[in-house]
Amino acid sequence: MVLTVTLNPLLERVFFFKKIKCNSVNRNGKFEYNLGGKGINVSNQLNILNIDNFTYTFIGGQEGKIFKSLCSEKKIKLNSVNTKSPLRNACVVVEEENSKVTTYIAGNSDISKTEADEFLKKLDKMIQNCEMVVFAGSSPNEFTDQIFPEAIKLANKYDKISVCDTYGNHLKNCFESSPTIVHNNLKELESSLNINLNTEQDKLNFMNELNSKGIKQVFITDGANDIYASNFSYYYKTSPPKINLKNETGSGDCFVAGLIYGWVNNLTFEEIFQFATAFGSANASSFQVCSVCFDDVLKLLEKITILPIGKKIKTIYADP
Repeated sequence: MVLTVTLNPLLERVFFFKKIKCNSVNRNGKFEYNLGGKGINVSNQLNILNIDNFTYTFIGGQEGKIFKSLCSEKKIKLNSVNTKSPLRNACVVVEEENSKVTTYIAGNSDISKTEADEFLKKLDKMIQNCEMVVFAGSSPNEFTDQIFPEAIKLANKYDKISVCDTYGNHLKNCFESSPTIVHNNLKELESSLNINLNTEQDKLNFMNELNSKGIKQVFITDGANDIYASNFSYYYKTSPPKINLKNETGSGDCFVAGLIYGWVNNLTFEEIFQFATAFGSANASSFQVCSVCFDDVLKLLEKITILPIGKKIKTIYADP
């Protein structure tokens, strides 16, 4: 069982138009509600892959009721802490003809210290009952900043695999707590830690620093640019396959779902890296978020080559 944890979920109101006229009223667009939040996205993709999982988040207000209903429709197993503050909102406008997606996100929910403490207390029990836990997305305020670092420590205490895919003020403390696996977007990493990772050597030094903190695997994505990864003290990179880019939203979350797919299926590190890259790229070639068909992933796999940097590890297969 995989547990995904999201501190800052949102309800998306999505409008689809073939073509948009600027400074004008645009009518007859298609409208739908979507679930938002990095851990929620991961759970949605894991459902498509038939990987057993449940998600944990904050829910509040009328938006929260709609959110719960959508989770039920998508068969996402949901557990939550109710909040006085309503769930945050987003408006997404898609112009299909030009593959243009514009997103407007409202302010964060106002989570209280009492609600944050309750969330962490319940999370302790949930971590004990899962095999892998994913900590994903931003933190809405200073009270929730404590949750991921403390929960990563709990995962280590109970000998659970943890995946950390977050950013913001609490990121440094998350790293100090030593998650098993780290995934970060390069720009979010640089802005959260106030660092520059301009060169390949910068990235290798940074991954080595995380490895010294007890973090086993690190993945750094950067849109269409090369992806860097480390497995203990071994380093790798790959180039994402060229695609017809439509919507990058959720590609990092789909990448994480690919990592989990590889772990669940006992793939080698290189295979896990390859699948995660294919999942992220497949997501970016669709307007839908984290709804990737496995056949689309398989079509991209042969276009992805994992290259070792520096020393190489010998792959040993257990089959006779």
